[in-house]
Amino acid sequence: MLIQNHQIDLETPTGTMRSYVYHPKDSAETAGKKFPAIILYSEIFQQTSPIRRSAQIMAGHGFIVIVPEVFHELNPIGTVLGYDDAGRDKGNADKVAKYLEAHDSDTQTMIDYLRTLDYCSGKIGAMGFCLGGGLAYRAAINPEISATSCFYATDIHSGLTPSKPGNESLARTGEIKGELQMIWGKQDPHIPAEGRALVYKNLVEKAVNFTWHEFNGVHAFMRDEGDRYDAELQLLGYQMAIGLFRRVLY
Repeated sequence: MLIQNHQIDLETPTGTMRSYVYHPKDSAETAGKKFPAIILYSEIFQQTSPIRRSAQIMAGHGFIVIVPEVFHELNPIGTVLGYDDAGRDKGNADKVAKYLEAHDSDTQTMIDYLRTLDYCSGKIGAMGFCLGGGLAYRAAINPEISATSCFYATDIHSGLTPSKPGNESLARTGEIKGELQMIWGKQDPHIPAEGRALVYKNLVEKAVNFTWHEFNGVHAFMRDEGDRYDAELQLLGYQMAIGLFRRVLY
């Protein structure tokens, strides 16, 4: 499916958030059709080329995809951090400077915006990678999110992303009402086996509707730049996410 894109500056309680929107192209084929939406949360680097391509892939399969600048309060509009030491240091500093509650209000702002689009069906899901996987998990707490796909989600097990006491994502797992898909790399040092086990145990105890998938992969195997990239796992990952969203959101 051909796609088109635009950008929108959304006003959140914590400031202006530049967001990038990708969706099926206006044509005779799509005229009058409504599509479900996916909020796609990036890594700490914001909308890099791999994240943009991820959004384009999902949009090309019949979804409206919105990519927020996750640290919009802490950087000039349009900031993209590099996949290098300086970029990692800045992104990690931003991660510990921004509270989860601010991400919550960002999510609600995007949901409200998506519902104003005349080509949006009103069904909304979430998806993310690394930090974004943890933010997608957090977004799943919002009752308006019907399906969520989390790729190697960091910080859920460790609680490193700051929040008000008792408001950590792990503590609020029982509020997830939609379907959850968790995808991990077994060789990922950022989420070791004991961390994954903690998340799994919590999901079972809270009776969340979820599927669990572990593959022989390292961290960031979906990112199509750098030596961590695994093309076979990436293709499988997209197929799984698209399958979930088509089944639940359409």
